[in-house]
Amino acid sequence: MGIWKRNATLAELNALNANTLMATLGIEYCHIDENSLTASMPVGAPVHQPMGLLHGGASVALAESVGSLAANLAVEEGQYCVGLDINANHIKAARSGIVYAKATPVHLGGVTHVWSIDITNESQDLICQSRLTMMVKTAKSRS
Repeated sequence: MGIWKRNATLAELNALNANTLMATLGIEYCHIDENSLTASMPVGAPVHQPMGLLHGGASVALAESVGSLAANLAVEEGQYCVGLDINANHIKAARSGIVYAKATPVHLGGVTHVWSIDITNESQDLICQSRLTMMVKTAKSRS
């Protein structure tokens, strides 16, 4: 039994990226299984820092994008999640290719979620490890 409370195809998830930071950075959701969501991002000049390496902020944006969407898929209808905290440890440099961010839950509570997001390159080398804490909120009716 998986963690998802809402069903969505990869095409539906990627459609959410239109006209957002995710589209600007080239982030695409590429795999979903029972307990994780994975997104990819191309590494090149648009996400480089001045030394020609993947910018740490781009890694954090990728981690928060995949973790936030995963959290929102893992709550009941009428609930949504917002970010409280994110941290990132940058382990290895990347200059080109594609990086993959896999979000897996550490804790799925009624008030908070904690997600671990590992960003790897095409050779499965760990580039960045991030932890995202999300707050679970209840949507208010508009009556």
